[in-house]
Amino acid sequence: MSNIHEECGVFGIFAKDCVNVAATVYYGLFALQHRGQESCGIVVNDDGLFNYYKDVGLVNDVFTPDVLDSLGFGNMAIGHVRYGTTGNTDRLNSQPIVVNHIKGRMALAHNGNLVNSYELRSALEMEGSIFHTTSDTEVICYTIIKERISAPSIEEAVNRAMNNIKGAYSLVIMSPSKLIACRDEHGFRPLCYGITEDGSYVVASESCALDAVSAKFIRDIKPGEIVIFDKNGVRSITDHCGKADPSLCVFEYIYFARPDSVIDGSCVHEARIRAGEYLAMENPVEADVVIGVPDSGIDAAIGYSRQSGIPYAMGYIKNRYIGRTFISPGQKSREDKVKIKLNVIERAVKGKRVVLIDDSIVRGTTSGRIVKLLRDAGATEVHMRVSAPPFLNPCYYGTDIDSRDNLIACHHSVPEIAKIIGVDSLGYLSVEHAAMLATGKKECGGYCMACFNGNYPTEIPAETHKNRFEQKISANKD
Repeated sequence: MSNIHEECGVFGIFAKDCVNVAATVYYGLFALQHRGQESCGIVVNDDGLFNYYKDVGLVNDVFTPDVLDSLGFGNMAIGHVRYGTTGNTDRLNSQPIVVNHIKGRMALAHNGNLVNSYELRSALEMEGSIFHTTSDTEVICYTIIKERISAPSIEEAVNRAMNNIKGAYSLVIMSPSKLIACRDEHGFRPLCYGITEDGSYVVASESCALDAVSAKFIRDIKPGEIVIFDKNGVRSITDHCGKADPSLCVFEYIYFARPDSVIDGSCVHEARIRAGEYLAMENPVEADVVIGVPDSGIDAAIGYSRQSGIPYAMGYIKNRYIGRTFISPGQKSREDKVKIKLNVIERAVKGKRVVLIDDSIVRGTTSGRIVKLLRDAGATEVHMRVSAPPFLNPCYYGTDIDSRDNLIACHHSVPEIAKIIGVDSLGYLSVEHAAMLATGKKECGGYCMACFNGNYPTEIPAETHKNRFEQKISANKD
């Protein structure tokens, strides 16, 4: 938990003809790689025949040219990149999930986290369902399939299932003849769609993935909306729209999303610039230079510099070839890992008072090591500013903050944290300004900030049971 992680990115395409949809999904997933680096998968639909491949690893490593060729052509496909907050990290938990049922086949990819997954799973098991994974995505699959037995269509089955699944879910679902996109009633996680020049419809977690495949953005999918793409065009079911207050995770703007994405009409880059400006207003300091921790701290650092008048400089160089899977056996290696990932430009900070901007502090361990790099490079003062409020509560909607135990802000005051991480002063963004990041205006709701203020938009589970089904499973890649 040195950094906050989010659970997954989804992508889907519905084409008019049988084309190389796997390649399109590949590029879309590559653009969404920041949302999950543990595993990935693609399912191609060729006139009702599903061909799929998924594995642990990055998109570029899993989908070699030979693997992509083996998926063949089709008129539909969906894909997924995963960072798991529920379930083990192994090939079996990779998505999309493909299921055979009495009325055909279905493939599903999920971004988010259910709050009633344990209860649903227990009920399904008592009815005879057999689960092959430890993720709540399979719970969603079985809930939809249970409704599909009596529903006249797959979209109606999804509509009925939404009465039972609670929490955060942005879904792309593929049947033999339809592509469906669905967003939970609160709209916790983003989802949008667009169209390519040849008339193919594309669904993605973020608009940056539409850009990657040259698709024109049409609109965000509304909270509670089900959008269906088939041979007859595009239509939507809005039975669940307006049933709950919109609660997009505000951390999408602070950290999760790529800065070139636009989410629910607001530019992520501009939101992060705004965060830096608010930080400068709330937490001014006399200093010589402002620097940001790559990558999500850079935009906020630019905003802080603009508002404060203190010059901005590139203080760190990030090695972009080090992934999350970098092996860290032992404390010394973990310390070396920070040096390998980040290197300080000494001339930018030596002999100077530095304002250091980062997006969050979780345990404080990584922050302390980053600060030490500046001290070793000759910075005379280090004043840390964080473009998010302190994390004080667990998240149940797809972020891996599952308890208060490892959250430094739950156990220490701001001055104490400053001393622990080795900075001369420390300042956080206020909750009030966090609510204004997307538009720059004072908002009356619209965002989930439960991890900051404890105001949960849904009922929270009495017991998460995140380890209830944990086990070591060996999967044969053949």
